[in-house]
Amino acid sequence: MKKLSHLFTPLPFTVLLALCAAPVAHAAPEAPPTPIGVASFNMAWAGSQQDFDRQNAVCKSVSWCDTRPRREPGQASITEEANRVARQCAADTEKLFGGPAQQAMMAPCNAYQGRGAPVQLTSADYAAKLAGLQATVDGLVEKQGVRVIAFQEVRSAEVVRQVLGRHADRFKVCDAPHDGFQTVAFAWDSSLGSAPAVCSVEHGLAVSDNPQDPEARKVRPGLALELQLPGRRISFLNVHLKSGCANIVPTPTYQARLLDDRAGACQVLNRQVAPLERWIDSVAKGSPEFVLLGDFNRRIDEEAAAAIKPAQVRNDGSDPAGVPAPGADGKVATRYLWQELNDGSRTLQQVPLSGVEEGCRGFSGLDHIVISGALAARQPANLGSRKTAVVQLPGQRIETSDHCPRSVTLNF
Repeated sequence: MKKLSHLFTPLPFTVLLALCAAPVAHAAPEAPPTPIGVASFNMAWAGSQQDFDRQNAVCKSVSWCDTRPRREPGQASITEEANRVARQCAADTEKLFGGPAQQAMMAPCNAYQGRGAPVQLTSADYAAKLAGLQATVDGLVEKQGVRVIAFQEVRSAEVVRQVLGRHADRFKVCDAPHDGFQTVAFAWDSSLGSAPAVCSVEHGLAVSDNPQDPEARKVRPGLALELQLPGRRISFLNVHLKSGCANIVPTPTYQARLLDDRAGACQVLNRQVAPLERWIDSVAKGSPEFVLLGDFNRRIDEEAAAAIKPAQVRNDGSDPAGVPAPGADGKVATRYLWQELNDGSRTLQQVPLSGVEEGCRGFSGLDHIVISGALAARQPANLGSRKTAVVQLPGQRIETSDHCPRSVTLNF
């Protein structure tokens, strides 16, 4: 066999020395997680001082009547007399406010009255509520390091800036324009993200209370906040779903209801299911790490704890994976909200409630923080959220809020 050594030219010694000294390329270590405090806060008909003063002046004339028919304790259904009283109240206040569009942008007359007999409220009473909201938000920012807040039941971005108080210059704000008093909004630390944040409104959630009535009011839209963190996008989805169809476990006050219940509130919430799922799917495609939070007006924790089989999620027994097909009126076969959302085609995780501050009162089980599977993988196993008591003075006649803010620190 012939020798082949003559076919190879030896490398110079200096080249060999340089090759030996060259650094070996290694994959860049992943950046340490960034902890960010996140909160959801329903502020209970939070408008400006001017909003209240106008509403209060009109409502004095109608003795702060209730435009929503009341079901008294122990009654299985709302009586016709209660419906008549509510209709009369709606007609009277609509006339005084200047028409249906103007009435929709004001809080109802009983919004700040509590459960007892109407009382004479003053501007000072409402100023105390606003001061309580501001102090509560200040505590979230200062004591808990919250940097992203999802607000519900707020009139406008201007009101959010007011309750941010001394933090208003540090936070950016956006809201979802709506033809009703209540809408949703975000506030976020302006130092978050390597590019300007993007807010977008999800109008699909603003379904009509009555699809057969073109003049019927619409429920709240959704609002998304997108932040660009190093190497990836993070999205926050803020919801305030239809009230009145909350629980699957009966209580002395509320009967158990599924989403296919004939109650009007359940039918409205049912028609929000398909647009909610489509919205989540759309966001997840561009931002796998996302947070869904707000006032769900549904005990999804009760639903998650129940042994619901896939064939029970929809009343037609179909597979809950994917968006349910809506009928002509927008209703779907869905009976359980949580199992429909966490349907196997995506993975969602509820952040459990691990602590409630002493003095926290008001609604329970309605406000939730849900994270995507991709984001859940970055969190510690013992992740939990807490509810913080709102700030309220003794004898305060308009409560600061009937919801406690719920917060969690997430790793991003």
